[in-house]
Amino acid sequence: MSEEKKPDQVVYNTETKKYDASIKPYATSVGAPVITPTDSIAWKNRSITKINHKVEAKYLELKAEYEKMIQEFEYNKLIFDAKFTFEPVIGEVYHLYKRENGESFLSIIAPEHCNFNPLGSFYLNADQTWEKI
Repeated sequence: MSEEKKPDQVVYNTETKKYDASIKPYATSVGAPVITPTDSIAWKNRSITKINHKVEAKYLELKAEYEKMIQEFEYNKLIFDAKFTFEPVIGEVYHLYKRENGESFLSIIAPEHCNFNPLGSFYLNADQTWEKI
């Protein structure tokens, strides 16, 4: 049994056996409105610019945070490599000095009360990390 061929102007799907002119993404008759593609290039360019600015801002923020973390690590390494014969108390300020032989040491004596070579003053936080003052 052969299927009857539909005329060209009739939109009939032979696979689903249904008339599906209303669900096609394109015009199916001469009287249908003209479908014009919208120009999305300007929107794409604006979106690309926005995402580039957002990514760059986030990158700079992360880079600054990373540099701050590295600097904090370097300060802590410098202090933990220094010589001291006492146990630092949390919340107190200590002073780091350098001797003539290049060795560094930590002291409670402020730079204005001695004539050692000062490297900086540091505060011991509650999480036992050193913060430069």
